[in-house]
Amino acid sequence: MADQYLITGANRGLGLEMARALHARGDRVIATARDPHAAKELNALGVRVEALDVASDKSVAALVRRLENTALDVLINNAGRQARATGIEEVDGAEMARAFEINAIGPLRVTRAMLPRLKAGKRKLVVHITSKMGTFAQYSGPVDHGYRASKAALNMLHRCMSDDLEPRGITCVAIHPGWVRTDMGGRDATLSAQESVAAMLNAMDRAKIEDTGALWDHEGQALGW
Repeated sequence: MADQYLITGANRGLGLEMARALHARGDRVIATARDPHAAKELNALGVRVEALDVASDKSVAALVRRLENTALDVLINNAGRQARATGIEEVDGAEMARAFEINAIGPLRVTRAMLPRLKAGKRKLVVHITSKMGTFAQYSGPVDHGYRASKAALNMLHRCMSDDLEPRGITCVAIHPGWVRTDMGGRDATLSAQESVAAMLNAMDRAKIEDTGALWDHEGQALGW
């Protein structure tokens, strides 16, 4: 039987490709965007499109009400924001705070709100799309302070949520999608969105409760923290 997925930030990039790939293989998809009317490519897929700003409690609560009778099997917290800075002089506090709000607090806010819907589902899987740039093991230089710090915060919140939700039968995994040719990853990236998403979905399909708390690369291999 097809699973029911909820994908945040699905109007472009990895989220859009996830919606396309899941719909193509027969799963049911609820794809969110801050402005659904402007998400032309997403609307063209034929999936259910809903409005969602992960940084807004009001927006999240409104989506919960619209999904009141919907059981979710898999929640993919994909919405993200860049906060570029090549040195301390370029760090913008407001931009950095916005990155934390979307990249770290957003997944916590959405996951918490969707717990009743996940409990009603079969798979009960939460996936956080993170980045190895938010790990100490993969640190490679003073760049993108806000993005790195916000993803590091997401990684810690992922571990906290994993411990909190495991006794409730909910599995949480965090996945680094690789360096992908999207608006965020740039044209020089090594993976296409199709390659990254195909591998990530394969890893998600294998996820089980014993994996909860894991940090994986796009192929489901463990990464260092």
